[in-house]
Amino acid sequence: MKNITYQTLEGKSPGFYGLLAGAGFFILLGLFAAYNMEHHGHSITGMNNQIVWGLPHVFAIFLILAASGVLNVASISSVFKKTFYHPLSRLSALLAITLLIGGLSVLVLDLGRPDRLIVAMTTYNFKSIFAWNIFLYNGFLVVVGVYLWFMMERRMECYYPKAGLVAFLWRLILTTGTGSIFGFLVAREAYNAALLAPLFISLSLGLGLAVFLVVLVIDCWETHCPIGEGTLHRPKTLLGVFIGSTFYFVMIYHLTNLYITQQHGVESFILWSGGIYTFLFWVGYLAVGTILPLILLYHPRFNTTRNSILIASLLVILGGFSLLYVFIIGGQAYPLQIFPGMEVLSSGFFDQAAVHSYLPSHWEIMLGFTGVGIAILTTVLALRILPFLPRSLADTEVDPMFQD
Repeated sequence: MKNITYQTLEGKSPGFYGLLAGAGFFILLGLFAAYNMEHHGHSITGMNNQIVWGLPHVFAIFLILAASGVLNVASISSVFKKTFYHPLSRLSALLAITLLIGGLSVLVLDLGRPDRLIVAMTTYNFKSIFAWNIFLYNGFLVVVGVYLWFMMERRMECYYPKAGLVAFLWRLILTTGTGSIFGFLVAREAYNAALLAPLFISLSLGLGLAVFLVVLVIDCWETHCPIGEGTLHRPKTLLGVFIGSTFYFVMIYHLTNLYITQQHGVESFILWSGGIYTFLFWVGYLAVGTILPLILLYHPRFNTTRNSILIASLLVILGGFSLLYVFIIGGQAYPLQIFPGMEVLSSGFFDQAAVHSYLPSHWEIMLGFTGVGIAILTTVLALRILPFLPRSLADTEVDPMFQD
């Protein structure tokens, strides 16, 4: 591979200032929402005693999974020795850091009282998967930061593969921990499955690569960096593989639940009678987030254009968000079965067999988008300050075996 030179964003275009203004607007909205939720309490949101993880948590988990998955581009280069992806490694590691910061910011702002963060930082219950994830998330930021330093500093180049291996393993552990948050919850029938760990890993790979392709195309357009169609072919094909693998795990998850008689109730709720949750699963995830992207990525009529890849990536993002909404919120909306197989008298303390309603308030929407705004703002500023972007991604520059 030829020597790749990197550049910063020029920072003088309307698009650059538009991104800064939009990100700043989202952040201000989120801070305003967090203030009101702290002042008036979470009663102003759609969350309640049964659905305690609302729309902000969907945004947070989405950004955390995307942060883990987007690092896969750099891992392919350093761990699996695919030098084709090396010019993209810097941007991959940067997005891993900024997306995780955005996701964690939503969780912190949703605490209601900021001083509760001190309790989380000083008191640990190592029987709780939440305590493990505090170390995993903070450790991920440190590991990827060191990985990025070794990647950009010539003196540390000899340590770059080892740092990449550590970051790769840490990413797998982090995503496993995120999936285990739900997998260890035995009280919720929609959760409590060991399969959730590999499902979240697969979902993170698809979401991360989709976000990466969107950012890459936009940045190349902003910096006038030539990007070859052949250069986009490999990650495009890889995105299709991740879409298929996620669908496989989702299918196995639901087939397993359908096989278990005890799970028929929650499966009927999600797949047939769940209203918005059923709609988001079949239309949002399966049709929009799986079938349409696969058609755009593999059908000969569409798979040769850059716009198709960009649209497919955006559809994968929408589909992944829909799946997380169904899983996180729909899993809480289904009533708790405190005494399975027994008839329980309704007492008004949420033990009746009634689906719990949830409608996200505008405060939650504002708070969720502030994580996106923080991720965008930190990414744009980093691209303006340091050289993360290649000057050229033409096929002849990236792939020495390319033949015109």
